[in-house]
Amino acid sequence: MKDGLVSIIMPTYNCGRFIVETISSIQNQTYENWEVEIVDDCSTDDTKEIVEELAKKDSRIHYTCLEINSGAAVARTEAMKLAQGEYMAFCDSDDLWMPDKLERQLAFMQENNYAFSCTAYEQIDEQSKSLNRVIKTVRKTDYNRLLLDCPVGNSSVMYHVGTMGKFEVPNIRKRNDDALWLTMLKKEKYIWGMPDVLMRYRIRKNSISSNKLAVIKYHWILYREIEHLSVFRSVFHICWWCFLKVFRIK
Repeated sequence: MKDGLVSIIMPTYNCGRFIVETISSIQNQTYENWEVEIVDDCSTDDTKEIVEELAKKDSRIHYTCLEINSGAAVARTEAMKLAQGEYMAFCDSDDLWMPDKLERQLAFMQENNYAFSCTAYEQIDEQSKSLNRVIKTVRKTDYNRLLLDCPVGNSSVMYHVGTMGKFEVPNIRKRNDDALWLTMLKKEKYIWGMPDVLMRYRIRKNSISSNKLAVIKYHWILYREIEHLSVFRSVFHICWWCFLKVFRIK
């Protein structure tokens, strides 16, 4: 396996409660040639102090704070601008990686000549306890498949910068990760799914994504204003998403 630098993109906002465990899961990687670009969206808790203290002890940890609160999309874009790696991987500041996540995913991509990939993941609660639910990948996801039900976990994604370049994240408060993958799939035909569970996704109470009604408007913005889908197609995808959530299929 080639020893390329992996830049880890981590927007954060008021995640002082979780971010130490998240960063520890990165520091415990068997693959050590990484940097993490943490961009803080003006946290009001102790996130800044925590990360700056960790950065003093590990030069691979880079901390930047936005001048004004601007949302995760802006923070993620800024982190991508700062990244210097041959690869970019994404990790939200409350999710966790398995120790061999980078090593195995890089091998998967390099052995198969894939530029864009994701992995399966499991859900955990706020105490990092398993919810006994694994979200599987599909072998390959194209633009239309992603629109249907997005079988891609944000903190499991990695891509090759030399092949695909850098991107600006569409500026919406929620579903901006989906919007980014859709943008990237206009450049690279597939996200290739690795079936191994290499990420743990934290379910938090009272988050924006936990309020399903609130999320609907962001789906509408994504489909109509960013992807410019027809009204009929936008309504179809929203109804399909609601069906999946009501019956807990996704």
